[in-house]
Amino acid sequence: MTVPPLLPRSPHGGPGAAPFSGLDFSVNSNPCGPNRPLLQAVRDADHAHYPDPTYHATRARLACWHGVTPEEVALSVGASDLLHRAARAFLPAGTGLLSLHAPFGELGRAAALQRAEIQVVDALPAVLPDHTRLVYVGHPHNPTGQFLAPDELLALAQKCEQVGAILILDEAYAPFLPELESPRHPNLLRLLSPGKVHGLVGARPAYAIAAPPIIRQLENLAPAWHVPAGTEALLAALPEAQDFLAQTLPLVRQNALELAAALRSFGEMQHHGTPYLILNVGNAAAAAQRLLNHGVKVRDCASYGLPAWIRVSTRLEQENAALLQACRQVL
Repeated sequence: MTVPPLLPRSPHGGPGAAPFSGLDFSVNSNPCGPNRPLLQAVRDADHAHYPDPTYHATRARLACWHGVTPEEVALSVGASDLLHRAARAFLPAGTGLLSLHAPFGELGRAAALQRAEIQVVDALPAVLPDHTRLVYVGHPHNPTGQFLAPDELLALAQKCEQVGAILILDEAYAPFLPELESPRHPNLLRLLSPGKVHGLVGARPAYAIAAPPIIRQLENLAPAWHVPAGTEALLAALPEAQDFLAQTLPLVRQNALELAAALRSFGEMQHHGTPYLILNVGNAAAAAQRLLNHGVKVRDCASYGLPAWIRVSTRLEQENAALLQACRQVL
């Protein structure tokens, strides 16, 4: 019997095996959260009964909000689940995943489980390799914060169409940059993870927008009732709960800009307006451990192929000041 290889879990920011009670700058989430109306929607959900297994009403609400049809929307518990389903559906063994910069770790792991080839590029090729079946672009990318213009994304989707590939556009952090736009194309799969910008990552809300044939394949790989009532209720309430972003995102952006300005004295930096930035500290693992010893957690970017860089996501002003004080002592 052939079974998938046993692979270690992908590294992520946030909680680890050891308890941590300090300041956590390793998670890219709105520090002003949680969005109270969405949190209340989770609490008020009907947890005593099974939800509609098709989630039609919630898909219809999100579809209306985005100007698509319910058949173009799939719900999920976290974008990680959607990425694993996409790999199973569209990335058979021997085919290729091409990622502009390092892919999100869960997609890399999903591709490895499928025994697919993973190619990471810093610039898109003029022509995609014939065996490419998935192309991944962070919009914006994590951890670099880089992003492509709408016309570049549309041109890439057209290249995908030529070789029979699907372009995955990971919009986990797009709401932090309201100026970003996403094109429409039948070979484009958009992944949205609103828990980050609304400060509710623990509820794991996520959904996909794509052409109906892609959505049907993703839905075919989901078990019944794969989204719990609380997460569905959050997604259903999402279109009417956007005031929180207007109230908090200007502060998040200002805090991130001030933090970036203060951290530039410690080394080379990349910051493109996202709540997170990356800083070259020479040896990320050693620097992250020294900061952890001072009660501050940052993200070692070695798993992204950037072993010299740490990722830092802004928190509130006083907490950022504590990070800077730790950096003065450590870096």
